[in-house]
Amino acid sequence: MLGAPFQGQSEPNMTNRVVYPGTFDPITNGHKDLIERAAHMFDEVIVAVAASEKKRPLFTLEERVGLVEECVQERGNVRVVGFSQLLAHFCQDQEANILLRGLRAVSDFEYEFQLANMNRKLAPELETVFLTPAEHLSFISSSLVREIALLDGDVREFVPDNVAVALERRKKELAGE
Repeated sequence: MLGAPFQGQSEPNMTNRVVYPGTFDPITNGHKDLIERAAHMFDEVIVAVAASEKKRPLFTLEERVGLVEECVQERGNVRVVGFSQLLAHFCQDQEANILLRGLRAVSDFEYEFQLANMNRKLAPELETVFLTPAEHLSFISSSLVREIALLDGDVREFVPDNVAVALERRKKELAGE
């Protein structure tokens, strides 16, 4: 039946709200592309910056939230929130039943498929939507950007300007300059 609620959902979500989770260490132009496209598709986009301490991020949670906020400040329907809880619980707290995930390559799909199914098991109302970045951005990853930046490579083509500046500053801090 057209317009029927998703499995496990008692009534349709009246606000078309999506959560785009990630570590964003750092945010890249690929991430920004997905955020901008999602902002055209949904009433509200919540960029959920995960604490992810076990990944040993280069930037603190507060720094990553700030960097993302600077990148999306022109978008009135995008909100940036740091979180350290189970993603399914975060989505429930935010009254969002849609997750946005990016797929850069086929190799991303298996992992993302497992996550989508686990999230649906934990929160049956939670649906996952996949978007692919623009083709010229599909090879960019935060881990590659960090590695290139820390080895004195030029990352300006891959990240927003504020992130390139922050990476340069962090590289100098790590070098004791």
